[in-house]
Amino acid sequence: MILFYESEKLDDYLLELTEVNYSNPIIKKKADDLFNPSQTEIEKARIAFEFVRDEISHSWDKKSNRVTCKASDVLDFKEGICYAKSHLLAALLRSQGIPTGFCYQRLMLFDTPEKGYCIHALNAIFLKSLNKWIRVDARGNKEGIDAQFSIDEEKLAFPINKGLDEKEYPVIYAKPHPKIVAVLKENTNAIEMYKNHLPESL
Repeated sequence: MILFYESEKLDDYLLELTEVNYSNPIIKKKADDLFNPSQTEIEKARIAFEFVRDEISHSWDKKSNRVTCKASDVLDFKEGICYAKSHLLAALLRSQGIPTGFCYQRLMLFDTPEKGYCIHALNAIFLKSLNKWIRVDARGNKEGIDAQFSIDEEKLAFPINKGLDEKEYPVIYAKPHPKIVAVLKENTNAIEMYKNHLPESL
């Protein structure tokens, strides 16, 4: 898939944002724990991805009501839905000067179109040493989901079924999409939000 950039300026993918608050002490401490100067950017990207994928629980998987949005809260509570997890991954990598954006898919919410659709979030990372963007999905693996860090062939959590009206949004956003931020701010129960209030399109 051909990806398009929301901004031509790589620096826009390094900005600190309300949701991507990498100056927060908890983010800085975790970055110090995860990274060291001897690591390459590819190693840092893999380490950050695997940390968020494996160590931060997906709220739906653990049946938690807590809604997180800011990267610092996602890290503090060690949970969030895919939107929140994408904010944390971006914060960790931007703290290391690695440009990181946000990508989205439209997926069936459950297993059939009749049960509705939702927007799913993942990340794009720019690797200067390879001069290319790669997409990764830190949603969290479980039975039937095996997302991996790959610099060659994408290994995302969900294959797209165009015949069932699923789709890729080809834009790499510099900021989390306003619809995504809004739903996290408007809801206080993650399970209820997941079932009934996730946006169906961007």
